[in-house]
Amino acid sequence: MNLEKKIILVTGGAGFLGGALLRRLLASGHRVRTTVHERSIEIIHPQLELIGADLTRIDDCARAVADCDVVIHCAAVTSGAAVIVSRPLVHVTPNVLMNTSLLEACYHAGIERFVFLSSGAAYPDTGSRPVGEDEMHAGPPHPVYFPVASMKRFTEQLCEMWARRARPPMSTVIVRPSNVYGPGDKFDPATSHVTAALIRKVALRFCPLEVWGTGDDVRDLIYIEDFLDGLLLAARTEAPHLAVNIASGHGVSVREIVATLLDIDGRPDARVCFDPTKPSTIPVRLLEVERARDVLGFAARTSLREGLAGTLAWLRDQEAAAQPEELRRAS
Repeated sequence: MNLEKKIILVTGGAGFLGGALLRRLLASGHRVRTTVHERSIEIIHPQLELIGADLTRIDDCARAVADCDVVIHCAAVTSGAAVIVSRPLVHVTPNVLMNTSLLEACYHAGIERFVFLSSGAAYPDTGSRPVGEDEMHAGPPHPVYFPVASMKRFTEQLCEMWARRARPPMSTVIVRPSNVYGPGDKFDPATSHVTAALIRKVALRFCPLEVWGTGDDVRDLIYIEDFLDGLLLAARTEAPHLAVNIASGHGVSVREIVATLLDIDGRPDARVCFDPTKPSTIPVRLLEVERARDVLGFAARTSLREGLAGTLAWLRDQEAAAQPEELRRAS
């Protein structure tokens, strides 16, 4: 699909992924609309239209998608590991209402393509082996992810139904990201994921640097700009329905992330304390990347060191800019 002359709705433009996608699309000259609900958005651009909407309400969804051609659904209620462990059902109801209402509104508005950001957390546990797209329903999701994973799986099934059972069909694409990080990420300790939390602690020079868990958990990290490359390639596919992993294809342990960050910061011998009593999630999560390579021609290009260095520098710039002017002059 050629997106050049399409009007694209990006939901969740105030969030990490949605905001980064907005900037990429606007920089490429696209006409873009985004929804605003509880959080404000700082992007101002003549090609950007803002629309207030509570996407759990079908009427608001209908207003949001009217006159658009493509919808890329980035909005979601999310949290960090601590909330997932302590309040496992917190993500279910609002996201189910949002996703079902938006799909329904898109279909009746004649949207040409609906792109859903799912999650690698919805997959069954495959241990240290990377999991492929066709294995989504090969077993139950990991117990710690069960509620949010079930919500993602249900929405994926809805996407497939609209694409293959509706008459006429609506083209849908399911993108399953690995762990996306980079400038603009959520660094609030209450909601951040492990990579953002570690970057913040290094940026603020915590001593000792406390790390939740043993440090042995392994994840596939993908830099935000690489993820956007893959997402937009998936949005442009000619397939009437596609589910695809967008990942780097490389596993990295939390210990490696910490060591790389401290080396970038010039403090390789800084004191690090691992706390196995604090919440963590699945020990290993790796995604296959062959479909993205073969179908989309996608491969991540940013190394872990390059991505972490860029994000750390960005966060420090943000912290410096937020200081009162007299403190900036003094420093």
